[in-house]
Amino acid sequence: MLIQEELSVQKKLEILSDAAKYDVACTSSGVDRKGKAGTLGNTENAGICHSFSADGRCISLLKILFTNQCIYDCKYCINRSSNDVPRTSFTPEEVCQLTIQFYRRNYIEGLFLSSGILHSPDYTMELIYQTLKKLREEYHFHGYIHVKAIPGADPVLIEKTGFLADRMSINLELPTADGLKKLAPGKSRSKILTPMKQIQRGITANRFELMEYKKAPAFVPAGQSTQMIVGATPENDFQMMMVAEALYQKYDLKRVFYSAFVPVNQDISLPALPGGPPLLREHRLYQADWLMRFYGFQAGELLSEDRPNFNTLLDPKCDWALRHLELFPVEVNRADYFTLLRVPGMGVKSAKRIIATRKNGPLDFDALKRIGVVLKRAIYFITCSGKMMYPVKIEEDYICSHLIGDEKKKVWDISSSGTYQQISLFDTINVPTLTVAGGL
Repeated sequence: MLIQEELSVQKKLEILSDAAKYDVACTSSGVDRKGKAGTLGNTENAGICHSFSADGRCISLLKILFTNQCIYDCKYCINRSSNDVPRTSFTPEEVCQLTIQFYRRNYIEGLFLSSGILHSPDYTMELIYQTLKKLREEYHFHGYIHVKAIPGADPVLIEKTGFLADRMSINLELPTADGLKKLAPGKSRSKILTPMKQIQRGITANRFELMEYKKAPAFVPAGQSTQMIVGATPENDFQMMMVAEALYQKYDLKRVFYSAFVPVNQDISLPALPGGPPLLREHRLYQADWLMRFYGFQAGELLSEDRPNFNTLLDPKCDWALRHLELFPVEVNRADYFTLLRVPGMGVKSAKRIIATRKNGPLDFDALKRIGVVLKRAIYFITCSGKMMYPVKIEEDYICSHLIGDEKKKVWDISSSGTYQQISLFDTINVPTLTVAGGL
């Protein structure tokens, strides 16, 4: 690999922002911190104004790697140690200068900082900690910071960094230990889960401390997240959802992100993808994940060992409803909130509105439409005052044929979007006007 130490900051930014684009685990919700005199930035109103590329990657933060040098040789990673690519690294001062100058020009409202492993986990984590410490204490940056915790690093370093960051994440990478052993031989499941458990315990302990001492420093106030690669190993959707469910329950994660495998390396251990990255599969996993987090579903309800993969033509909620027609139709004027949540076409907001509105009298289909219910899906599964909107057969094939008519366009929009291309920071931001250390 070619290590280039004397590159300009702009060239480093090109290399290290491009190297960071495959990491999707960067959201900014969960913190409500106002700005104050003498500081720069805030996280009021969920912090960051999100902006997404066509493939769903968040680009609203300054999203960079501290370095793309790495001691590991993960077969799916563009930054693997055996790849012959230009290597470089920022200094803590350069990251601070970039963040502040991008922020002042209204390009970004926060920082997402990840990294390859330079020399050792402890060495890399120390550099990340020093960067955040300088940004918070010397530059008085009060905005949003999401940083990656380095598996295998000293717990003391992770803890000190956690008091400076808003969100931390440790990527699980692959859903099973066997997959990790096969494609990322330098990593282990225990090294990944150990800091994840440390952060979870730290967040819980800090929550009780803040209840007693309001001015106590907050530890990772926006929680932690992780990422799994979809399609690099043969695990099915059921296995991935079971892993995600366990992570939510055991580690109190805010989000599990799913990243469609992009074949950036040639390796016999990696799958051939003649149809391109599995974006539709990634989409279905996100839909199912939403159902688990906000709709009360469990992974075992959505899939099973006998039916281990999601239907590509129907969203997971419609697919579940069609397999449980014995529970329908639901009477909207009597059903409880959690029953309404399971009706296709009804969301959290519309279910709450139904509960509140029907106190004033029975609802009809016109009222449901005004409330926000998507009737083109819901009409097969609900009644109002004992009547359906149209004569409908409660029969799987009949309902499925009508629902698939609506879903086909969505499938087409995802699967025929053209060449898979990651967005570049330099496609949207004119950086040459910045000046860092004598000129960028």
